Amino acid sequence: MGKDKSEAAEVTNQPALSNTKLVNLQNTELGGIKSRKKPKLLLDDPRFRIRPLQQVVSACTGAMITAIFMTPLDVIKTRMQAQQTQLSNKCFLYCNGLMDHLCPCDSKSPFIGLKPQQHLNGTIDAFIKISRAEGISSLWSGLSPTLVSALPSTIIYFVAYEQFKARYMEFHYTYLAEVKGSPMGRDVPFLIPLLSGVTARICAVTVVSPVELIRTKMQSEKMTYAQMNSAVRNVIQTQGIWGLWRGLPPTILRDVPFSGIYWTCYEKIKSHFNVKEPSFGFSFLAGFISGSLAATFTTPFDVIKTHEQIEFGEKVIFAEKPEKQVPSRTISQRLSSIYAVSGMRGIFAGLGPRLFKVAPACAIMISTFEYSKSFFYHYNVNQYNDQLLSANKLTNKNEV
Repeated sequence: MGKDKSEAAEVTNQPALSNTKLVNLQNTELGGIKSRKKPKLLLDDPRFRIRPLQQVVSACTGAMITAIFMTPLDVIKTRMQAQQTQLSNKCFLYCNGLMDHLCPCDSKSPFIGLKPQQHLNGTIDAFIKISRAEGISSLWSGLSPTLVSALPSTIIYFVAYEQFKARYMEFHYTYLAEVKGSPMGRDVPFLIPLLSGVTARICAVTVVSPVELIRTKMQSEKMTYAQMNSAVRNVIQTQGIWGLWRGLPPTILRDVPFSGIYWTCYEKIKSHFNVKEPSFGFSFLAGFISGSLAATFTTPFDVIKTHEQIEFGEKVIFAEKPEKQVPSRTISQRLSSIYAVSGMRGIFAGLGPRLFKVAPACAIMISTFEYSKSFFYHYNVNQYNDQLLSANKLTNKNEV
């Protein structure tokens, strides 16, 4: 009996564990020296792999924490942008590091008081003036609509990335790798995070784009759900079903390259340091670096997207008589017109503020997501161990 218990408690590092052995994730001692090395292949074991619902909870937690930390910065940015009239008098972009939202500049705006009552000069000056005039809580005035819009997109995005990554890994090592077999414990090939990030982002923006269009329209005109249903039917009748995705191209233009670069850099950093289960600090730093690189390389696309979204908002979403056909220009035409007016500085306009927003948002989101995944991984292992103990007790009782 004692021998059976010692075997059940034995620690194993093999990818295929015996059904009679527990998995020990605590520090082990090797030759009298404590080792913090955890079983290397357990993260890929199907028995302990993070379930889709657990991925949803992890992504939701990360999105909420990111929005809470980033909303004050973007309320300040939005108010400063609202006092400018270079691009538009009708709408402006509200960004929280997770998603971008078009908001009206008039009194119908759901972001009450976004139009500043006094002139703001810089981030610090805006923080002081807004806090003194309206209270510190006003810095979170846009949190609720941000969460309503950001949570679905972020959940779809991160869960889709994890699912696509697992499927692409299985396909690669089953059919394409020189040494075919199980992907468990293998390194992540360069193209896997690139394709996973691109595919996940396309799925997220495609699903959320009609919802975001409807949400923005409802908030801008204070429409009831019945009026909104009528408006949706009118859009479909006049523009076809694809009218619900009229704002999709500029979003894909920036977000898809960003996602591909971001996930490739992040997985490359993990692979370079041979990290299978990143700590909170490691994933925070890796996410910050990856987000900075992706934001820098995609800034020209962000400039184009900003101009196109503002134009789309003026002529379609916030217009009294929306245009059926908005004249479109190619990427090269957009870049040429911006370069002719402002040169290279115009093409990379807003790089500093964008890095200030995107890098910390990426760091907070990925570190929280990875930490939550680690929590659920250990939870799954503990559940597995509890089931084995219960089975062993029942077996021993029957033998007696």
